[in-house]
Amino acid sequence: MLTTITPTAPVAPWLGGKRNLAKRICAILDATPCATYAEPFVGMGGIFLRRQARPRTEVINDRGRDIANLFRILQRHYPQFLDTLRFQLTTRAEFERLVRVDPDTLTDLERAARFLYLQRTAFGGKVSGRNFGVDRARPGRFNLTTLEPMLEDLHSRLAGVVIECLDWPAFIPRYDGADTLFYLDPPYWGCEDDYGKAMFARTDFQRLAELLAGIKGRFILSLNDVPEVRAIFATFEIQEVRTTYTISGTRNDPAGSRAELLISNWTLRELSEPLTGGGS
Repeated sequence: MLTTITPTAPVAPWLGGKRNLAKRICAILDATPCATYAEPFVGMGGIFLRRQARPRTEVINDRGRDIANLFRILQRHYPQFLDTLRFQLTTRAEFERLVRVDPDTLTDLERAARFLYLQRTAFGGKVSGRNFGVDRARPGRFNLTTLEPMLEDLHSRLAGVVIECLDWPAFIPRYDGADTLFYLDPPYWGCEDDYGKAMFARTDFQRLAELLAGIKGRFILSLNDVPEVRAIFATFEIQEVRTTYTISGTRNDPAGSRAELLISNWTLRELSEPLTGGGS
């Protein structure tokens, strides 16, 4: 049984966050009955948080320790986290200082605060090779006055959610079942190192296809449309969607959009007509 919930905005940008495709993807997820909803690559929750239907069990996962730690801190230590963030200003000096800090030397609260600050102030929501974001048309990117209500909403939304920090080959079998619905948003083909070295390898696409072929539940997988992806996932249902991206100057592309694929192990009837959408 699904419960209706209010969508929540992610608290920081994320490279490949599916912001403008979320409405289409979430419409499919919300219309699909399940008892368990699970995301092996949750990132900042661009799809997870924008859904409007919640099953009995929700599980989010990311191999990146910073992500899992931030969500756990927001879920369990929200007041203390706010105290850690107070008096933080948007400055290039602070950004560059935090980039140099080894997160393994920090407490969990300090680590979560560092990660959130960097994600909100970095250009384009990048994780690897961050640069300080500059936009003359907007105020400082880290302002607790505007951020605190978003953090409060996320704290409330995470109540009852299981948060994991596993590699995807361990996560998927652990939560697979006939009544499980997976949404998967791994790195794009050709962008495997964008979220850190050795987090996801080119060979993992084939491994992922083989694992998904044997699951009991349903899944939707989103990836960029390249011949290699179509070949690896050829045994599944494949639907093409059009989207635009905001990184690397693609807004200036003459075609105005790029193709992305929604791959599934059942027919996405909601996609019987061509879809268009915006970028991350």
